[in-house]
Parts: sequence; C-alpha cells; structure tokens
Amino acid sequence: MFRNYKAVGRVLYGRNALAQLDDIFEPLRVDAGSYVLFLLDEYFEGNELVDRIPMKDADMIRFMDVTDEPKTKVVDALVEEVMSEMGKPPVSVVGIGGGSVMDYAKAVRLMFTNPGSSSRYQGLDLIKNKGVHCTVVPTISGTGAEVSMTTVLTGPEKKLGIKGDYTPADQVVLDPDLIKSVPDPQHFYTAMDCYIHNVEALNGNRRTVMGASLGRESLHLCQEIFLSGNSRTPENDEKLMVASYLGGLSLTYSEVGACHAISYGLATVTGIHHGIGNCIVFNQLDEFYPDEVKEFRKMMEINKVDLPKGVLKDYSSDDIEKMVDVALTLTFMWAHVAGPEWESVITREKLRDLYMKM
Repeated sequence: MFRNYKAVGRVLYGRNALAQLDDIFEPLRVDAGSYVLFLLDEYFEGNELVDRIPMKDADMIRFMDVTDEPKTKVVDALVEEVMSEMGKPPVSVVGIGGGSVMDYAKAVRLMFTNPGSSSRYQGLDLIKNKGVHCTVVPTISGTGAEVSMTTVLTGPEKKLGIKGDYTPADQVVLDPDLIKSVPDPQHFYTAMDCYIHNVEALNGNRRTVMGASLGRESLHLCQEIFLSGNSRTPENDEKLMVASYLGGLSLTYSEVGACHAISYGLATVTGIHHGIGNCIVFNQLDEFYPDEVKEFRKMMEINKVDLPKGVLKDYSSDDIEKMVDVALTLTFMWAHVAGPEWESVITREKLRDLYMKM
C-alpha cells in the first residue's frame, strides 16, 4: 500500500516575504483573546528582526536556547508554561530561526493537542491529534526542517524524530534576505546538511524517481554555490534557500543514510550540533559515498573550512559504545543504506572504528 504523504500547506517565497506575516495570521485571529506564540533563536534577542515581527498585544514571544539539540523536556516545559499563563493554545506557533527552532515550533504545536510528554511520540505515526497551526521562517538554510515531516528531538532515552502526517508546518516563509548575516563557518556546516541529505537520498534502497528528481536539483544547486569560489552572495543565498527546500522535500520520498545514523549517535552523547556533526561524520564515510566525500573535501578547501579534529579523544569506551547503540537503533536508515540484511554489513565493529577516527 502506498503512503499518502502530507506536505507543507503553503509556501510564501521571495525577498521581504517576512513583511507579509501579518496577512498570514489575520484570518486565524477570529476569537477574543486569540494569540500567536513566536519562538525565536535567542541570537535575535535585541536584534532589529524582532521589530519586524507583527505582534499584537496578546501575542507571546520566547527566545530559545539552541546551544544543545532540541529536547523533549524543553518542549514539555514550554507547553506547560504557555497553557498556565494563557489558559488556551495559540492560533499559531511560529518558529523563526534555524532547524532547531523550527523543530521546536513543530513539536510544541503538536503538544497543545496531544496528552503527555513529547517523548511518548518519538517515532513514526504516534501522534493522533492534529496540532495547532504552525508557521516556520528559516533564517539559515540547509536543514530542510522548514518542509520536513520530522521534528527531531533528544529525549531521556534517545534522539529520534516525531514523524507523521501531522508534523509538517502549515505555512513556510522563505525570505532569502534573512540568511545573509549567518556567520561563517556555521553557514557552511548547515548548508552541508542539505548536501548530505541529497547524497543519502540519491544513494540507497528507498530511492525513488520523485525523491531523486528533487534531490538532484538540490545537489546541483549546492555544487553551484560551494564550488563557485564565492558562496556568500545574494544570488547564492537564494539558491541555498531553494536547495534546502528541495532537499527537505526529497527525503519525503527517500531516506537519510549512514551519515545521519552515525551523527545521531554522536549528538546523543556529545551534544554536538547537527550541521557540524554531520560534517565530522561525513568526512569519514569514503566507504559509503566515495565520490561525494571527495567533493565535500574540495568544498571545504575552496571555502577555507577546517573541521574540528579529535572531537572524541576525551570520551570513554563506554561513551563510544553508547554512540554505537544509538546508531544501531536507526534500522530504517541502515536498511536504506545496505538493504534488509544490513546487520551483516553494518556491524558494531565497523561503527566503533568510524567513531574512533573522529
């Protein structure tokens, strides 16, 4: 039986698209006391961007600490705080920032309508009730979180996304002007998440014509940007925002692979952020993606990026084993990489050796 995928509801695209936010929320503000909950990366606290947000008197704004990957306990605490203060859910939860803030927005909106802790819903199709309206506005491009069916969270036991038909945002605002101030090398690391998405989507057992078509165009845009010798131009900002969008969509019809599975283990134990974590892992995956890893290293050279080395040198053998444990739970990713008999290929020893190289 074919899965009938749920996509993002609406996409507002173009320079200065942020100025139309109020038009998006106006039809939702139908009842007295209606309010919008804005979640922003704390990087923007005191920034002029805040003044451009069309807030009404009843609206709430919370600045999110994204030092660590998104956590279920933060989602749960925020929902409890908002409900205690407001007495009812917002008409929209808005995530303005990078992938972590957008994932927080997508998760928080679901927990206004589904009981218990968000950790209960880490997995596929565990959410039973549609969440409140959700709007996401990326201010850095690469994660694909703006269109992804997954909201990735680290819980008390695992790092695993909430994924299903109720997860995608209802509204995406793609404004290329918003990503021009992203600092180096964060710009590169996050963009490489997009590049790696495409590599993994295009190389595996769940590859489809639909996913491959989207992934190839996204990959081509990444190559244009990061092999050009000048990735930081307005034109390349626009290309990257589109590449992120297409790369996120490609995963709906395919799957991530070895890099993401290993990176999840890395992040669970170390807290290393997803973008840079993926780059650290991908640099060791010549066995899986030889041509693409070679191209990735060329991109690093052209863009003068030096990856951190020896990031796991102070971690114990028990820590390494826990990373391996986490990576091995991601069976659907490994089945995409190596087929239904993947366990005969992806051994503990292989994964342990890869982590030891980091």
